Amino acid sequence: MSVTVPRVDAPAVEHQVPPSKRRTWWWHDPWRKPRILEAVTWAYLAWSIVPVAIAVLLAFNAGRSISTFQGFGLTWWNQDEASLFKDPELHQAIFQTLKLSVGTMIVAVPIGVAFAIGIDRWHTRPATTANFVMLLSFVMPEIIIGVALFLVFQFLLKFIRLGTVAELLGLITFQLSYPVIIVRARLLSIGKEYEEAAMDLGAPPRQSIRRVLLPLLYPAIFASAALVFADTIDDFVTVNYLHAGAPTEPMAVKIYTAARGSPTPAVNAAATLMLVSTTIIIVIGFLLYRHFTKGQRAGMHDFAAQI
Repeated sequence: MSVTVPRVDAPAVEHQVPPSKRRTWWWHDPWRKPRILEAVTWAYLAWSIVPVAIAVLLAFNAGRSISTFQGFGLTWWNQDEASLFKDPELHQAIFQTLKLSVGTMIVAVPIGVAFAIGIDRWHTRPATTANFVMLLSFVMPEIIIGVALFLVFQFLLKFIRLGTVAELLGLITFQLSYPVIIVRARLLSIGKEYEEAAMDLGAPPRQSIRRVLLPLLYPAIFASAALVFADTIDDFVTVNYLHAGAPTEPMAVKIYTAARGSPTPAVNAAATLMLVSTTIIIVIGFLLYRHFTKGQRAGMHDFAAQI
């Protein structure tokens, strides 16, 4: 005969935090909401965006002041004789900026892609040296590159005069490392399996590169093109040493020169145009990136990771 003894559960004891530790308990909780980090992030965003927003707002100032808003208007865009779209010097600066940005992107991106593919397959000591030289231009301060190229064009390569050609050579030299780094990162992520599979199916090496490798590299290529264009359109240091006067001054140098004198809101309008142009190029690059990465769940964070 068995006797069943009823089970008596022990009463639940609530964990009470001592009053002396309640103030420090939140700080030591690893799952707490990161309020301090959020506050620092929002403060940084405000510190970065608010001055830009004020500069953009003053571009639509009806008055001449660049410190006091005197009403909304398009005076410094296309109404005043010194406005952005009526001043011939600003016209020339806009055209020079776009010419340098597009030219640098067209030349630097294909050379960078070819260089990245070559370095990825060329495993010798000269390849290591070439890779080091390329990375050296990436980490070297831009002012050193600008001064060095200025001295080279003035005393060694005297047949290259200061101006558009010298500016293009300087910008291409500085921007070449961006597509190389971005495309090499993409090459490391996709591996060599797709290209080897194409050659196993009978495709020659050139065809496997053109029909297999390059389509896989399109996201990195468009990301690097957007980055090169956006970085070139507001470049100041290199072109400041290599331009040859007002006819070859890009917008960044023109804004700097005007800001040292008696600037008008036309300067803010020019800066706003540069900001809008850069934003449009980044958006186009992102849309092209999304188009060529269909089915891969590519988002803005993936596009930023490519850059």
